[in-house]
Amino acid sequence: MARQKGVLKYVGTLGDVRHFKIKGQEGYFAGMVGGPTGDQVKTAPEFERTRENMNEFGASAKAGKSVRTGLSQLMKQMSDSQVTGRLTSIMKKINLEDQTEARGYRKIEITSQRNYLKGFEFDKNISFNGIFNAPFSLTQGVDRETADLVIPTFNPANLVNAPSGATHFRLINALTVVSDFEYNVTTNSYEPMDAVLNEVNDIQYSGFLDLYGIVPNTTISATLPGGAIPSVNTSVLQCIGIEFYQQVGGNYYLFASGNCLKVEDAF
Repeated sequence: MARQKGVLKYVGTLGDVRHFKIKGQEGYFAGMVGGPTGDQVKTAPEFERTRENMNEFGASAKAGKSVRTGLSQLMKQMSDSQVTGRLTSIMKKINLEDQTEARGYRKIEITSQRNYLKGFEFDKNISFNGIFNAPFSLTQGVDRETADLVIPTFNPANLVNAPSGATHFRLINALTVVSDFEYNVTTNSYEPMDAVLNEVNDIQYSGFLDLYGIVPNTTISATLPGGAIPSVNTSVLQCIGIEFYQQVGGNYYLFASGNCLKVEDAF
């Protein structure tokens, strides 16, 4: 793929060369017009491997979307522009681990490959551990329906890297369920193995905590709603995050920078 470096900036086709932008990347790109038709890709024997790859890539995108949907309340202020692609890439790695199904129909068995998601930062440019350095611990219920984020008393002046102008912060404990995915021969598509529990979530916040005062012992508890109990085909992601505010009078205004979220555990 060619990258256009001159001052001429346009998209579209000029002769046999197509010019375009790529989301999240600077500059303009160029490629030759042509290639196989859609019908060829869907039916021709020589594109069988392409169809297999497309099928599993679409499934990986679905699984990644389930994570983002379960945390949609946080995605706008906590994620970078490439989070969709990065989650899809992780799900594709999980997909490749399946040795039970044929190519093009391999499962996305997150329950057996949870380590791929542990430590995932929703904004690759901001590390939670680089922002929040106070000690904390996690606890989870035996049925995986509840989990706590426990933070002992600490001084944020020494342990929180806040953006300039912030006066307060909130800590976040979020649970979201993501199902394994398998190919359904009836619908000819990948579907969650537990569609009822997939994307079920609970997101809980601490109170507004003063950046210039001692923070007392804090426990943030999250519980899946409706008495939901995760099934054998589901994983629960426990995500922890922090967001910053400026207090003006009696109001708290959310900062656009410094906020971050990570998958601290998957169980």
